[in-house]
Amino acid sequence: MTTNNNEPFKGRTFLGHPRGLGYLAFTELWERFSYYGMAALLVLYMVQELLLPGHVENVIGMGMLRGVLESIFGPLSSQALASQLFGLYSGLVYFTPIIGGWLADRYFGARKMVMFGILSMTAGHFAMAFEQSFLIALFLLIIGSGALKGNIATQVGQLYPEGNESWRARGFTLFSIFINIGAFCGPLVSGLLAQVYGWHIGFGFAGALMLIAVAVYLAGRKDLPAEPSSGQVTEKHAPLSGADKKLLLLMLPVFILAVLGHFAYFQSLNVGFVWIADHVRLATGMGDVPVPWFASIDPLAGIVCAPFLIMFWGWLASRKAEPGDIHKIGIGLTFMAAGMAVFALGAATVGDDGASLAWPLLAYICTGIGFMWYWPVMLSFVSRMAPPSIRSLLMGTSYLTLFFAGLLAGYVGSLYEGMTPMSFFILCAVITVAGAVFVLLFGRRLQSALHATSEQPLEPAAPRVKPA
Repeated sequence: MTTNNNEPFKGRTFLGHPRGLGYLAFTELWERFSYYGMAALLVLYMVQELLLPGHVENVIGMGMLRGVLESIFGPLSSQALASQLFGLYSGLVYFTPIIGGWLADRYFGARKMVMFGILSMTAGHFAMAFEQSFLIALFLLIIGSGALKGNIATQVGQLYPEGNESWRARGFTLFSIFINIGAFCGPLVSGLLAQVYGWHIGFGFAGALMLIAVAVYLAGRKDLPAEPSSGQVTEKHAPLSGADKKLLLLMLPVFILAVLGHFAYFQSLNVGFVWIADHVRLATGMGDVPVPWFASIDPLAGIVCAPFLIMFWGWLASRKAEPGDIHKIGIGLTFMAAGMAVFALGAATVGDDGASLAWPLLAYICTGIGFMWYWPVMLSFVSRMAPPSIRSLLMGTSYLTLFFAGLLAGYVGSLYEGMTPMSFFILCAVITVAGAVFVLLFGRRLQSALHATSEQPLEPAAPRVKPA
């Protein structure tokens, strides 16, 4: 199937895109619903129940793991141990996609790895329903996420033929809408079930939703990219050429840009929450607003803005004026930096009774819009530019940017208590906007070098022709 940048796909489609996108998007929706629903409960569950005397003794392997952690960090309270476990879990979730991508490239193919990932995560969510299997559950969730994350994004990219950059970017944006729907709804539903019926019902419900992901993915098999036949995965690609290695070097700045965007996102959920709890007026006519609810504003903003963003890009493409991948990422970083700047403005307005709720609301709206500008485009960029022999591996590396961003956010966040809140958020805005400044100064040069090396166009619209 071939098509130009501005021509819809033929036959049965999903919102004008290849039909397989619908199955992949709904699979990811249920997986993200389950993941974020579980993640919203995890730390509170550990602090309020699992790690308390009478419960922690029941967890298989917890004594040994706690001994290892305390040999490194010293004695750990229940709160400190919960934080360490959550940090390890979050970091490994975003590290293992590299391994999953490598296994897909070399041995199994993306489809088999995604199916394995879904089943492993399903088992992990159900294992969370029992105290004894808590660490086993985290292990299953980590390896399942590693198998699924990069490889399902690889399949999204494979739905689009070469030379179809604008539609591929819009496809990843649609895909991200479903991610945001899951991220928005998961904490609300699982959190409510846990509060009304208990922690294990909340975790078990997340596992039940993963069964829906299994059914959706299996139902869409005939519309997904073809899986290599036995023996093809390791033999079909030549070793990396000199041009491939140069391309990887040129792609490195784009990965760094993604780290800066994720840094702002993590900081909004890290120190952003601390600042809100300490300095924002949370009281309303219907009671105090729970601080964790602010986590739903970011994905909700992404859901709302994405359709308009897709239409806007289409309108620009029809006029041969749609920005290329690098510049879209730069615009996204500008929005993320604006979110940090809004936090700084809010900190400057704190009075005796605190700052207005409007400041964090606006800040999370900015980061939600910024995410939709840079992250789907980043995934589209990698899926198209990566050498075929390591495409799934590089998609996994895309998620590793979240790992490094988390480390950076943690380090910078440790400086918060030694600064005023306003100066801290200004620092965060400066760090993030540095990426946008890099794009402004060097984006077109980088784009040209990538195009020359890969022979893949980075401008979604057709080349402009000088008027006669």
